[in-house]
Amino acid sequence: MVTYEILSEPGEREYNEDYVGASQNGDSFCFVLADGLGGHGGGDEASRLVAEHILNDFEAQGEVSEEYLKKSFEESQELLVAEQEKQNRAFEMKTTLVVLLADSQSLRWGHIGDSRLYFYKNKKLKQRTLDHSVPQMLVAAGEIKEEEIRGHADRNRLLRVMGSEWDHPRYQLAAPVERTGQESFLLCSDGFWEWIEEKPMQSALKKAGTPAEWMAQMQKQVLKNGTGKGMDNYSAIAVFVE
Repeated sequence: MVTYEILSEPGEREYNEDYVGASQNGDSFCFVLADGLGGHGGGDEASRLVAEHILNDFEAQGEVSEEYLKKSFEESQELLVAEQEKQNRAFEMKTTLVVLLADSQSLRWGHIGDSRLYFYKNKKLKQRTLDHSVPQMLVAAGEIKEEEIRGHADRNRLLRVMGSEWDHPRYQLAAPVERTGQESFLLCSDGFWEWIEEKPMQSALKKAGTPAEWMAQMQKQVLKNGTGKGMDNYSAIAVFVE
């Protein structure tokens, strides 16, 4: 059984440039989260265009395979670049993207930018996607610690996003995971993970009986830590695979 909860809020911003959604094809599921960049009318259009294309395509003909995951990123990138050219807005219409696919056998995901996917097994964190950002690069170089990403001055400087020119694919795919029924996932934008650390995420998961309970506990922490501090849009998808 696959159950999920979706959250997307503007935070303390006038517009919400995040776009989140889920679609189903038979027993297979697709979850998408995109955080638009470039201001109102650019970022929100970019995130919606990319996410809706993938969700609609999956519902029509999707499957859980490496080839399909690659196609999702590459087709939506082509669509976004074509729309930029049509509107002459190449600098405004960009977005991060996280995609999670699940069927009865396997779980696959990919990402680009600094929206994250956290993968839990038996309610313990096993893996998270690494941001395509300047601070994450500094962590890799040993210049700052992992926990310093959240408050870093260059946290919003992204090295890879949808809508930038690609001479080769810039998204990143994780190795597939066999489905055993003990998996949980959190897909979230930086406006969400900025205000909740990994330990409270996992602590909330251990207490939660449903994705909705997990999400409610995390949102409480996000609001407690972020309110009054110029909160960005914050979005997340919590998924239980049982």
